[in-house]
Amino acid sequence: MWKYRHRIADALLARKLSGKGAVLIEGPKWCGKTTTAEQQAKSVIYMDDPQHREQNLIKADLDPALLLTGTSPRLIDEWQLAPKLWDAIRYDVDHGSGAGRFILTGSSVPVDNKNIIHSGTGRFSWLRMRPMSLYESGDSNGQVSLAMLFEGPEKILAQNSLDLNDIAYLICRGGWPGALDKEREIALDQAFDYCDAITNRDISKVDNINRNPARVQRLMRSYARLQGSQSSYETICADMKANDTASLDTDTVASYVGALQKLFVIEEMNAWNPNLRSKTAIRTSDTRYYTDPSIGTSILQLGPESLISDLNTMGLFFETMCVRDLRTYAEALMGKVYHYRDSSGLECDAVIHLRNGMYGLVEIKLGGDRLISDGVASLKTLNDKIDTVKMKKPAFLMVLTGIGDIAYRREDGIYVVPVGCLKP
Repeated sequence: MWKYRHRIADALLARKLSGKGAVLIEGPKWCGKTTTAEQQAKSVIYMDDPQHREQNLIKADLDPALLLTGTSPRLIDEWQLAPKLWDAIRYDVDHGSGAGRFILTGSSVPVDNKNIIHSGTGRFSWLRMRPMSLYESGDSNGQVSLAMLFEGPEKILAQNSLDLNDIAYLICRGGWPGALDKEREIALDQAFDYCDAITNRDISKVDNINRNPARVQRLMRSYARLQGSQSSYETICADMKANDTASLDTDTVASYVGALQKLFVIEEMNAWNPNLRSKTAIRTSDTRYYTDPSIGTSILQLGPESLISDLNTMGLFFETMCVRDLRTYAEALMGKVYHYRDSSGLECDAVIHLRNGMYGLVEIKLGGDRLISDGVASLKTLNDKIDTVKMKKPAFLMVLTGIGDIAYRREDGIYVVPVGCLKP
């Protein structure tokens, strides 16, 4: 019997519904937006229902209010198919009773925004969903709380049950709800099917611009090879040209990347700009990531065994998986995740910054004493550069690992935590 797996977004959705008239849940297809929204909705209309799609679109065009009648919260699934609904909902919220009137879900941004007049400020709240984190999928035991680390505990101790083979599988399986509870090979198929849908149909449908599936695949492969970096469109273009004989320029690359962003396939990470004691120039370029590591492994035709045989590549995709989870956990704490890099080459993989100004520095390492030591050294170097007269000192320093028997606090105060032990 099917049973709903609780999501971290459940509590966030309830909170946002209590404060705004409408909540828009955005994220990639298959990540569980509609199912999560259905748990709190009291009435539903599925705009993309094949039996009623044309009728729904006609109603939305002639009188959008016809689609808004129903018990609150009313879920409008794939609302972006009828952008006129946006202002109709805004009007209803303005003249309705209280908060929590509507939940909207969308797996892409509207193709045409010309019929959207109001920004939604004060009426709408936004919620981003991603494929499941390891804690949501049950693959992390959750014995170490990210919220607890912000309190600076003197001691942590948790047991990790994930080994290198488990991590490789979880990277390639991804966090797609439809992949859980399936046999291994069938579960791994889900990400390949997702990439096929993106390249063959969705990327052209998102803005009604016909794109060559083969070129989309080349772009996505280049992006996969360069994720975790701040590579420019020029760099991506050069990488693609090695296997693309047709004319290609950076404007085309930007168009393809923009389409993938509209589909929430990629989610780039903003740079963190702290107050430093030194005059070191901080790099402000965004860092490139897929919303789930399985997209990159699938587009490159990599499986768990391929990753095990190339640990450097595995480390890059492991970072993507950790970034996915940290983003979800940070948002549960009302925070965001940033990346730091300066002109000296010093990097910090993730800076978790909360609304109250507290922040933690995180280095992501697959595992092993040497890599952990490298991560510790980077954390200490950055920590020493921060001007604590002008800003708070970090609440914690952490090396987030893939393998390792336990989570613990080192004598120097730095936490070493396997991702299989982490929760919000």
